[in-house]
Amino acid sequence: MQWETVIGLEIHTQLATQSKIFSGAPTRFGAAPNTQACAVDLGLPGVLPVLNREAVRLAVRFARAIDAELAERSVFARKNYFYPDLPKGYQISQYEAPIVGEGRVEIVLADGSVREIGVTRAHLEEDAGKSLHEDFHGATGIDLNRAGTPLLEIVSEPDLRSAAEAVAYAKKVHQIVRWIGISDGNMQEGSFRVDANVSVRPLGQTTLGTRAEIKNINSFRFLERAIQYEVERQIEVITGGGRVVQETRLYDPERDETRTMRTKEEANDYRYFPDPDLLPVQLDAAFIAEATADLPELPDALCERLRAQFALSDYDLSLVTSSREHAEYFGELSARCDPKLAANWIGGELAAALNRSGLEIGASPVTADQLAGLIQRIQDGTIHNKQAKQVFEAMWSEGGDADPLIAKLGFTQKSIDDGALASLIEAIIAANPDQVAQYRAGKDKVFGFFVGQVMKQSQGKANPNRANEILKQRLLGVDQDSGRLGSPGA
Repeated sequence: MQWETVIGLEIHTQLATQSKIFSGAPTRFGAAPNTQACAVDLGLPGVLPVLNREAVRLAVRFARAIDAELAERSVFARKNYFYPDLPKGYQISQYEAPIVGEGRVEIVLADGSVREIGVTRAHLEEDAGKSLHEDFHGATGIDLNRAGTPLLEIVSEPDLRSAAEAVAYAKKVHQIVRWIGISDGNMQEGSFRVDANVSVRPLGQTTLGTRAEIKNINSFRFLERAIQYEVERQIEVITGGGRVVQETRLYDPERDETRTMRTKEEANDYRYFPDPDLLPVQLDAAFIAEATADLPELPDALCERLRAQFALSDYDLSLVTSSREHAEYFGELSARCDPKLAANWIGGELAAALNRSGLEIGASPVTADQLAGLIQRIQDGTIHNKQAKQVFEAMWSEGGDADPLIAKLGFTQKSIDDGALASLIEAIIAANPDQVAQYRAGKDKVFGFFVGQVMKQSQGKANPNRANEILKQRLLGVDQDSGRLGSPGA
């Protein structure tokens, strides 16, 4: 029997605010346990929540970025459940009237095909605290620093049909929230967490199967592996005569398996009701306009513009739009040098150096202006690619512009004149008749052999552009001065 996988994701994105969603307590990561939880976060008697205006503004930006419905009126509710890291006994969230309604996100799959994934809703809510098990023997510690941290929970339609599609969708949402500046998206710090609702059904069946929810996945690799394991598990249960139980599961990366946490609750188990301490959120046109006035050009639109403007490949486009910082760096770089070379250097030497150093492109010690200066020296023939890589290494480690480092490394081109270059090339051609015959027979790759010989015998002093031009003329037997066909060296 063939099976179809059905997946929906719930993505919890921590919003980039300085304080919590209903209190003035800070949201800094890494503070000592329980030092950033105030009386409001703990729900102590007599306290009242006050909504953080910035959290609402960031939610509005997300709605516009995914072309979603934006509710002018939304309502906060209390989601009631009991867990040690939830001191109030309820979580303030949104249920029947979320701030963001239906939207869409386009993903590109490995084969180049494009799919549109529906977003059901995105709602504001507060985070809970965190249970700590590792540092306590036979006990659990509770850190309430995260309690009250503002989240935007982004809920997809069950439109995803494979683990690969789920990862592509999660990565696209991750790109969007970072691009528009509403979250840092740091998965290691818990700023971007994914719950995956996974079910299987016989291919062709329209009724959804019983789903399991895999909670709090904090890496794209774990997301893919968790879904793959869960799909295999459910198929094995069904084909073995069993029944999939609706439940909440967790993924254990060390064992590469999912396992049961608790039976999955239904909405009525949470006894949602409007929070009596919070008024409905009423948006007006002025607030929406202010929130979205500085939205940047979005990744998909930027890709289309760069494709039309510079004819970049899909691979190059994926590199230069992988983040807003990459796009800004490319924008500065391509304004001063060849766009294709700019993309190549961003995806090549610069990317490798950043990976080795563990840096983001925004912290690169080689600025876009400096790298443009280096690429210009490749374009004008002052240095060749191998030398440029050495100059780049010096720029990375020592700092500074390309030209002084080119001179320091002794790469300043002391080009031999055209007459001497032509004589050198004629001698190389005369000494390699077999390679000449191969080139004239249509084996273009042999041309690289001649270029290498010219650069070697000129000790790097030949201007690469002029060397290429004269080589092509002489190899085809063209007299450079008269344009006549003749024998090599004529």
